[in-house]
Amino acid sequence: MKKTNDFGRDSIPLLVLKVSVPFMFAQFVNVLYSIVDRIYVGNIPVTGADALAGVGVCAPIVTLLSSFGTLFGVGGSVLFSVRLGAGDEKGARKILANSFTMMILVAVVLTAAFLLTKDQLLNWFGASEVTFPYADTYMTIYTAGTVFALIAMGMNFFITAQGFPLLGMMTTLIGAVINIVLDPVFIFLFNLDVAGAAVATVIAQMSSCAFVLGTLRRKKMRVPLGVVKPDLSVGKQIVKIGFSPFLISATDSIIIIAMNAVLQYYGGAEYGDTLVTAATIVQSYMLLITSPMLGITGGSQPLISFNYGADRPDRIRKTFFWVLMLCFCFTAVMFLISRVMPQYFVRIFTDDPEYGRLAVWGIQAFTLMIVPLSFQYVIVDGLTALGMTKISLSLSLIRKSLYFGATCVLPLFFAAENAFYAEPLADGTAAVLSCIVFSFIYRRYLRGEGRLKDIKM
Repeated sequence: MKKTNDFGRDSIPLLVLKVSVPFMFAQFVNVLYSIVDRIYVGNIPVTGADALAGVGVCAPIVTLLSSFGTLFGVGGSVLFSVRLGAGDEKGARKILANSFTMMILVAVVLTAAFLLTKDQLLNWFGASEVTFPYADTYMTIYTAGTVFALIAMGMNFFITAQGFPLLGMMTTLIGAVINIVLDPVFIFLFNLDVAGAAVATVIAQMSSCAFVLGTLRRKKMRVPLGVVKPDLSVGKQIVKIGFSPFLISATDSIIIIAMNAVLQYYGGAEYGDTLVTAATIVQSYMLLITSPMLGITGGSQPLISFNYGADRPDRIRKTFFWVLMLCFCFTAVMFLISRVMPQYFVRIFTDDPEYGRLAVWGIQAFTLMIVPLSFQYVIVDGLTALGMTKISLSLSLIRKSLYFGATCVLPLFFAAENAFYAEPLADGTAAVLSCIVFSFIYRRYLRGEGRLKDIKM
């Protein structure tokens, strides 16, 4: 039985399924890290709603920390795949080792920086006097595990890039299962409440990290993991490619911060925490859509980059098409589910009718444009895989700017909860713009009219 995939010769539709579906599932499982925490926290007796709002306030910091894993993971794995496609295993080995070394150094610096500034950050991000103690406890423990989280996430891209998507899926599956098992033990059995949720998450991340490192050191890896003194020139190349997905992920933090702050401000002392709690549930639901989509598009990036290195625009063109079909079908199904049964998801978090009504309405508002959003995800991640990071970054930042602006402006003219409509407004507009831009890229390269020069070999 074939254990690996040949990105240069195997059937494209089959490769897309074999590479993207496991990565999609891995991202879905990865979402369980945060969602399971929130489910159990929301069901803590008496203080559950306030504790859930506190964990929701931590979301921007968690997202920002994770984005650094994307910086070196995506940036390094794209260059890594290009080198493999060109037959340069020595260059690929150098990129892998530099990505790992830089990730460790950055993780240590981030841990210290966030632990020193977390109190001020949480206050800025929408914590109230009631929710701050919960947010502070969760964030202190979670931040202590930053090194494990970044290595597990960032280095997992290199497992998929070497043709082992199922092993990449196992990384997140191991962490999620451990997290699910340990959450009720620490939260309810040991009576640690919010602290228990954070401890369970850190232990899960440590387990995923150990699996990733062990896997990349195995002999069957075409390019095994090593450690080197950071090379500045290689680091610049990695950051250049990874900066676009990094900034895309990091700006998600700004959006969450803006949403929480706006809801807290316009909701006031009586309604603010209620809106933030509902928004936390809605954002958890959106992760069930956006994270698997990122899995599909991110899983296909090594395939696109490999064939870029091999100068095969015909295979890249087919990859774009089949990835888009997969994302389109997925989002269409999720759109229908969002219309008919979001209440079942909300009930997992809370049985309070006020929170439930608001969260169900919020889910249906947020998901109005998720089908068009699939086009933007495919185009942005595909262009990143081709090294066209300036274009992909611009497209993503336009969407985020629209989202941020609408979040701040809509409550000025309507009720506070209308900030939820910022999501579909930004998604629909950005999807149209991305398709227009991609039509020019298609004519330039994907029809085979000439090789792009964005990635320096």
